[in-house]
Amino acid sequence: MTENKERIGLASDHAGFAMKEYVKHLLETRGYDVLDFGTHSEASCDYPDFAHALAEAIESGQVGRGIGVCGSGEGMAMTLNKHQAVRAALVWQPEIAHMTRLHNDANVLVLPGRYMDEATAEACLDQFLSTAFEGGRHIRRIEKMTVNPKS
Repeated sequence: MTENKERIGLASDHAGFAMKEYVKHLLETRGYDVLDFGTHSEASCDYPDFAHALAEAIESGQVGRGIGVCGSGEGMAMTLNKHQAVRAALVWQPEIAHMTRLHNDANVLVLPGRYMDEATAEACLDQFLSTAFEGGRHIRRIEKMTVNPKS
């Protein structure tokens, strides 16, 4: 196993717990430094509690990127994207993971835990981790995503 210095944050609710644990194992096996914000069981819980913790860790620089999982992925993505520094992408196939990194510089991969098998999740994870942001014309588009708070 090679040591990877990148720290990646994880967050899930009860419906995404099993997939989060699978992804966590993959990341640790590959030498990533993983920070798990929970949940830590399949007991019913509220995904915003864990999504906000992950987003705050990205905003503070505690982690560079993250992975969120809930049943459909929708609630996790919606909550994460309330944070200005987060560009969370709900992904269901590897090509989407590739494009969202390439063109959107997504910093959080969101997976639908109830609707994705482990092989597809791993393929999406691989694309998310290995695809670099293309930059260029996409920079101005990303800059337009931020909503400036009113004074």
